[in-house]
Amino acid sequence: MQIVQTGIPGLVVLEPKVHGDHRGFFIETYRKETLQQAGLPHDFVQDNHARSEQAGVLRGLHFQLPPVSQAKLVWVTRGSVFDVAVDLRAGSPTFKQCYTLVLSEQNFKRLLIPRGFAHGYMTLERGTEFQYKVDAYYDPKMEGGIAWNDPDLAIEWPDMAPVLSEKDKLLPALRDFATPFVY
Repeated sequence: MQIVQTGIPGLVVLEPKVHGDHRGFFIETYRKETLQQAGLPHDFVQDNHARSEQAGVLRGLHFQLPPVSQAKLVWVTRGSVFDVAVDLRAGSPTFKQCYTLVLSEQNFKRLLIPRGFAHGYMTLERGTEFQYKVDAYYDPKMEGGIAWNDPDLAIEWPDMAPVLSEKDKLLPALRDFATPFVY
């Protein structure tokens, strides 16, 4: 597995080695030892799987607040997404910076998102399946988020009408959020 630095501390892209032939493919999807050797010692405790029936489904920008903040390892097993991570760690040299990439069933890429980031994605195809591991259990009382279309973040989302949950329509702007995350 190749680990690609993004320029944002702790945020890395994982590119697994794909073994393919006329029958299909085989990949090692996760190896804790590889991450530990690279200085990424996350201990994942929960796996999640989301399916979106429409293109344009936008989920995010979400996070869990301390003391149950979460690191995430995210990828797509069917379809594709435009994925976004935003550094919310006060004192980080990349505080408030966004990182985007396309994750798809074709490119097999994974994004390792450290604690202290907001995360979201928009589906680019119907029937997209998004999977992720987290290193802390979900607690609905500790969930938070930032508006997906915050003008201060200026994220260049794909040119399609977003399909949002009612909860995501009400998320605050970054300027109205006092970050509890520290670099």
